[in-house]
Formats: sequence, C-alpha cells, structure tokens
Amino acid sequence: MRISTYGGSIHALAISNDGQALACGGNLTRILLCEGADRQAGTEGVKIWDIKSQKELTCSTHHHESRGTVSCAVWVTTRLGMAEILCYGTGLGYIVFLRCSHIDMQFQETCARRLGSGFEITCMVWDSTSSETTTRIAVGTRDTIVQVLVLNTNSQLQAVFSVRLDNTVPKSVAFADNGCVYVFGLYDGNFIKLRGDDGAVVKEHSCQSVIGHAAVNQKRGVFIVDNATNGFTLYRLEGDEEPIRTFVTAAPSVSVPKQVAFRAEGRMIIGGSDHGSVYAFERKSGKLFETLCHSNTGLVQTIAVGVRFKG
Repeated sequence: MRISTYGGSIHALAISNDGQALACGGNLTRILLCEGADRQAGTEGVKIWDIKSQKELTCSTHHHESRGTVSCAVWVTTRLGMAEILCYGTGLGYIVFLRCSHIDMQFQETCARRLGSGFEITCMVWDSTSSETTTRIAVGTRDTIVQVLVLNTNSQLQAVFSVRLDNTVPKSVAFADNGCVYVFGLYDGNFIKLRGDDGAVVKEHSCQSVIGHAAVNQKRGVFIVDNATNGFTLYRLEGDEEPIRTFVTAAPSVSVPKQVAFRAEGRMIIGGSDHGSVYAFERKSGKLFETLCHSNTGLVQTIAVGVRFKG
C-alpha cells in the first residue's frame, strides 16, 4: 500500500502485533486539491490504517501542534485480551496512548502525559512479558534520560525508575527477558544494560560506530545497529564485544540514521538507505537476499516489520 494523501516527513511507523493496522506519524500534512494545485494544511499527528482494506481509521486525538511532531510509536498488547493500544511519543516530550473503541471502532485517547522537562522522546518499547494487570514501557529522551513506566488497567501511568546517562543520548531501547533494559546511544555508540527495577548500570561498552538505530533479537542473543557508514553491524548481547559481521550496503551520500529490524524470527535483517532502497539480508550467511525499491532517490529512514498477518 502507498499513502498518498499526506505530505511531509514520516518519523514513525508501527505495525500492530496482529498485523492488521499500520500507524504512521511525523511532520504529516494533509494534501488538499485547490484550484488544480496541491497545497498542505495543518499538522496531522498520528494516523492509522487498516492494512487489508487500506482504509484510514478514525482517531479522536487533539493538540497535535501543541504536543509536537510524532517521533516514535509502538503497539502494545495486553494479556487481558483487550484491543491493542497504540503508544506514541512526540518531539515535545508527550507520551500518548490510543485504544480502539468496540462501540464506534474509533481510536480514542486514553492517556497523555508530558515527561520530565519536555525533551523529545527518541525511542520507546513495551515489555511483552508484562503482567496481566500492568504493562511496562521503556522510554528514552533527548536529554539522556531513560525511564520505565507502568500503565495499569485504569490507563494511569506510574514511574518505576528514571536515570540520566553520562553523555549518552538513547536512540533505541529494548527489554531483556529478565526485565533488564538495553539502551543504545546515538552519538557515542554505547551499548548499556540497565537493571529493570532501579535502572542501575549492569554492563556498558562502546560499539565500533555511532548508532543510527538498533534492534534486538532476544531469541538469537544478538542485536543489529545502523552504523551510519557502510551498512548494518551485528553484535552479541552477551560475551564477546567484537562485531559478528557487517551487512554492507551502497555507500551513503549523507550520514543520517536509518532504521533496521529483524524479520522471520531473526533469520532476516531489514534496513533502510539514503537512496530509496530497502535491503533484506540473511542474518546467518550475511548474503543480500533482496533489494526493494521504495523510490528512485531519497531517504528510507523509517521502516516497520510485521510479526504476522491475517487474511
């Protein structure tokens, strides 16, 4: 599917865990046809589409411009079997939750809060091992802070811990199976493991590059980073700090962060580029499996990978 009714830049994409919905956010503007010429009107906040029908779903959210540009998004599945919740962060430090109403099938805002001093939320993730009554969410912000929050069944946020890192701006975060939090630093290339109950540093070392983005595959015991130079580099979560291999792409013309993700239970690695292509590599062999053409030129900074699809 191709979204053509909006202009501007896309900073966040997220496919729901059941594979049925796509959330999109960024500096979106609706393109209107006015006397034969396109014009743009207003900041549109987050948008959600039904993937199968390719129809846009209704979101009853407000305060788009006052909350800032959508910077990241993640879908949350609760153990109570309720509808999936969309959680997104903004450039002015707001964290917002939307849930689909069973009455009118509209996504309605259930919780919104500005975190800390209102710095940009650079990354977020939910803990799939959360209890039946609460959902743990880890959030990183531009002012080098990482915090873990709990969303209870009443859609109220409670703090677990908040720590300020030494000169590390978190670009990606992930939960370990034991509740610890992995943090990946943007400019310094730091990989940090925080204790899940109080945020104490358990482990820290520097990767051999800056980190444009990172993804973790807990089952395989590895993580992959956009090295912002010649492709994507694979590391082990524990043990040897040396890279396993680098998946080389065409040389970038400009050094910008590009998202990277695991697919097919960690057997595939998917990453963007600055020349319109999306790369798919075989993790084990390192071979290029396929190159997808998103456009002839331009940045492919934001990608989303679905877990499963229905229909």
